[in-house]
Amino acid sequence: MVQSRKGSRKTGATRRIYLSLRDQVMSGVYAPGDRLPSSRALADQLGVSRTTVTAAYDQLISEGYIQVRQGTRPTVTSSGRPADTREAPQGRETAPQVSEYASRVMALPKNISAEQEALQYDFRYGDIASSDFPKLAWRRALNSAVLAHKERLGYEHPAGNLALRHALQGYLWRARGIECDVSQMIIVSGSQQALDLCARVLVDPGGLVVLEEPCYAMARNVMLATGAKSIPVYCDRDGMDTTQLPDPKDVALAFVTPSHQFPLGGVLPSHRRQALIEWANAGNTYIIEDDYDGEYRYDVRPIPPLSITGQGRVIYVGTVSKTLSPTLRLGYMVLPGKLVDPFVRCKQITDRHSSSFEQEALAAMIESGAYESHVRKMRRLNAERRAVFLKAMADAFGGEVDIVGTSAGLHVVVWFNRMAASDEESFAARARKDGVGIYPISRLFEAPTDQRAGFIFGYASIAVALIAKGIDNLERVYRSKLWSA
Repeated sequence: MVQSRKGSRKTGATRRIYLSLRDQVMSGVYAPGDRLPSSRALADQLGVSRTTVTAAYDQLISEGYIQVRQGTRPTVTSSGRPADTREAPQGRETAPQVSEYASRVMALPKNISAEQEALQYDFRYGDIASSDFPKLAWRRALNSAVLAHKERLGYEHPAGNLALRHALQGYLWRARGIECDVSQMIIVSGSQQALDLCARVLVDPGGLVVLEEPCYAMARNVMLATGAKSIPVYCDRDGMDTTQLPDPKDVALAFVTPSHQFPLGGVLPSHRRQALIEWANAGNTYIIEDDYDGEYRYDVRPIPPLSITGQGRVIYVGTVSKTLSPTLRLGYMVLPGKLVDPFVRCKQITDRHSSSFEQEALAAMIESGAYESHVRKMRRLNAERRAVFLKAMADAFGGEVDIVGTSAGLHVVVWFNRMAASDEESFAARARKDGVGIYPISRLFEAPTDQRAGFIFGYASIAVALIAKGIDNLERVYRSKLWSA
């Protein structure tokens, strides 16, 4: 019997909250006698329903970890931890009390990809092939940066290396049609830091943030970690449905991926783009435009960024993670002028500045033309991977799957028409045992509605020769007795 996507997602959220709180009790983050947040407060912090949190608390109560008395917050019981950790030996440090921010982070789903074992056929999105990295060009640029004579080594300007900002200013004009002043640009340690800065500068605890549904998990997490309350707006084949936007009053931010919605792949059409900007203007609201893979277009022409007509409401975020490597941790922001100073000040407090040598190396690559030459090469290589992947999926599954988001980017979403959404995690686990990494899409929804199983497939990190073999392995798992209709 197929369980509804909404019910499945609610159950998953309850279990994640329960496991996170249980682990914090077991590890001593919450000691015996400590009070947990009220169900209402925790629901607001995590952006979920109070019913979901109450169900998690009920499970903790039934297992003896916490107790609740009328009119008081849940309290950790004296038996809520293993016997050997209930009382710390004399002189031994007790578990530290962490901030509300850290508690919110600890309650979020943990997803550190580096902790997962390597697979032969890993379709993890966000990775790129090591063989694609321009090792010689990067080494020359980095060596030049390191060996260049400097009178002294000191801290960089928080906004970033001036040469890199000038180089990116020209690149963004050539590649994306963005006209901006160098003073509007900030170099960040990857797009994740850009999102974190946006949350810290513009959102107060309890503030309202509009997020795409489904949404890039790390964008949702960074907002929830600050204590924001998320408002999901559903996305269809054309990206965010702007007719469903809430009253913009009191909304601090909206996070969108208009050039290639993550993960579904929709491209926001012009009338929705205009509606989004008008909505932001009406509420004095800022839009984060995450152009995470704007360099990759196959069957469609690149669309102009929102920031071109954003009327001072758009914060443009870009990265080299999908063109060079996610290991470099280099990204950039183009800000409305009046936001520059608070962002620069907060960036300075966060990490002083991003790594100077890498900034200088990237600037040299852009100025020499080597970077854009590499981007063109990457576009060709990934177009080939995409074609091989789509053919292999068609040969293996035919009409049993629907594939969306194929016209751009480095990933697609595959819906399995004969598999229930409730089977996503089990199927992914079975595939992993056979050396194939696939990633359930329901993890990116707050409340999924599609009852089919869906998975995100990234193809940029796999050698062309291995793609079809990986799909063959996946088909064998799918056709096995457990997964037969």
